[in-house]
Amino acid sequence: HLIAKQIEPNTEVKETNDIDIPDGWMGVDIGPLSIDRFAPIIAKAKTIFWNGPMGIFEIDKFASGSVKIAQLVAQATKNGTMTIAGGGATVTVANMAGVQNKISHLSTGGGATLEFIEGKELPGITTIKNKEKS
Repeated sequence: HLIAKQIEPNTEVKETNDIDIPDGWMGVDIGPLSIDRFAPIIAKAKTIFWNGPMGIFEIDKFASGSVKIAQLVAQATKNGTMTIAGGGATVTVANMAGVQNKISHLSTGGGATLEFIEGKELPGITTIKNKEKS
């Protein structure tokens, strides 16, 4: 993973394959090893539901893991995988990667999307259903 001293653009950054993050450092993105581990899983998947970026993508030097995952998800879509990306941050990453039109479905509703999949009642959907009944 990618580790940094601080969450700011000019901070010191290192890649590490160690499972532990050293004192005084913080994890800010996935690294090449993690990407290499995700890649074949993404490529073989029949359905992908992606909610949330891999790192602190708002800072360019911490965005490469999220961007690469977005590219891999887009490639999977091209190869026939149903891909759904949920959450405003995930949509932003797809835009950063230039793949926003190469993912089956993008939704800015991350939390709501997860609740929908969990079968929870969503107030907006309930209102629509009740309106249809009346």
